[in-house]
Amino acid sequence: MGNRGTTVDAALLEVRGVSKSFPGVKALQDMHLELRHGEVLALVGENGAGKSTLMKLLSGIYTPEEGEFSMNGSPVVVQNPRHAQALGISIIHQEFNLMPDLTVTQNIFIGREPRVGGVFLNDRALHRRAQELLDRLELPLDPTARVGSLTVARQQMVEIAKALSYDPQVLIMDEPTAALNDAEVAVLHGLIRRFVNPSTGVIYISHRMDELKAISHRIEVIRDGRYIDTLDTATTSMPEVISLMVGRDLVSDARPENVRTDRPVLLSVVGLHTKNLLKDITFELREGEILGFAGLMGAGRTEVGRALVGADPLTAGSISLRGEPISVRNPAAAAALRIGYLSEDRKHFGLLLNQTVSSNIALSSLSTLFARFGFVKDRLIKARSREMVDRLRVKTPSINQTTKNLSGGNQQKVVIAKWLLKDCDILIFDEPTRGIDVGAKEEIYRLLNELAAQGKSIVMISSELPEVLRMSHRVVVMSEGRITGLLESGEATQESVMHLATLRPGDGSGRQSAPSESAGEQHPHSRTPNHRAPGDASDTDPKGHA
Repeated sequence: MGNRGTTVDAALLEVRGVSKSFPGVKALQDMHLELRHGEVLALVGENGAGKSTLMKLLSGIYTPEEGEFSMNGSPVVVQNPRHAQALGISIIHQEFNLMPDLTVTQNIFIGREPRVGGVFLNDRALHRRAQELLDRLELPLDPTARVGSLTVARQQMVEIAKALSYDPQVLIMDEPTAALNDAEVAVLHGLIRRFVNPSTGVIYISHRMDELKAISHRIEVIRDGRYIDTLDTATTSMPEVISLMVGRDLVSDARPENVRTDRPVLLSVVGLHTKNLLKDITFELREGEILGFAGLMGAGRTEVGRALVGADPLTAGSISLRGEPISVRNPAAAAALRIGYLSEDRKHFGLLLNQTVSSNIALSSLSTLFARFGFVKDRLIKARSREMVDRLRVKTPSINQTTKNLSGGNQQKVVIAKWLLKDCDILIFDEPTRGIDVGAKEEIYRLLNELAAQGKSIVMISSELPEVLRMSHRVVVMSEGRITGLLESGEATQESVMHLATLRPGDGSGRQSAPSESAGEQHPHSRTPNHRAPGDASDTDPKGHA
């Protein structure tokens, strides 16, 4: 990375003594931050530590109660988001700020469209500008595509293009890689390195500890709304950073042993096909097993989860539960069979953001646990909700808090609480730790292991390969809609998984789950790991999500 030794008298951006409160919560207290010219400053902390609040203050969404900001040594008062952009501050939020019914071009240049005669939109010029920007940023996007039809990962690219279209001095990236796999993260990091120069800087928020060494110059740690320390990345170990973040040492569990073959098969999938992507998906899920699904974006991992719960219709194949064939028409039918699905997109398909924490936790069990003769048992809902909040350590002022006011990681815990309360025998977790800090991840990992020990069966879909390897008894590897290998815990490595995830037609396949003989076949389109296939997991019609 260039410009690592750049020095100037004044910081590019400085935050001094900033505080901010919300009803019942002191989000920030005497916060400090210094972004130097030509650097990537990583900002880390647990969910609820105040990272997003600080970024919203810098981008003019919130107003601080105390403290001050300065850029290049001059005090600034950020009045609103448009003023922040005028000052040279652009932000890519963790939660997207896109208009799904507009095109990529329209989202990038909304409010800045060129007009003919000052009246009529010049669509041709607008698309040309967008294509030039996308080419310069090396982003594989169609400027005419409707944003609502794009995958979560590609929508992230649109947010990046929109932020950089303002030619900012300060680029704030809040969890920019949450929806990206390792190859896509490498592409993003290349873009960041090209952006950073002696007059610019990046504030980079991420829960992926391995990224910090790769992309940042310094790491600032905050905890419970307060500044803790700033460390030089080159001379800092990640365990040291994590310890400062959580205020305690974390001990990682060893990888699980192979599941005993004498455990009964709970779910059997044979020859499953869907219209758009999946071909001949065959596997078994045993009682008490965590079965990991790995692969690049577009491999079809999410589609497998959706097909199992009836969100995507099958065109061929069969599913059996405890040896009995089942027909799952929709997620409600799956839930009735005690199969729960936690979507990768919790905002749209996992939560009612304007409802309370307790309402969301009770949602899936309302008719079975909390309703009788048309009456809802409010006291029981509140009691069971408090139990789940305590069990999962959800950080919330009360169970009556509106869910949209929680941090992303705590929202994820609410989704998990909803399905735990349902007491499902099979739980399908799609990106269970996306946007969750390392401390909360350890809690989720502990919970998943506890559930497996209790006999629950778990399908875990994750873009984080170390997570899949750590948690899975067996790993199913997919590429372009097909299973290319099935690895036991003891033989699964990053190298073996990536080999299977990038198999092309004629390359052969890894160990397959019987009785499929064709699971290693591939679609005729080939791609390298550094390029995303067009049919990502979220390209499917969102109807039917639980």
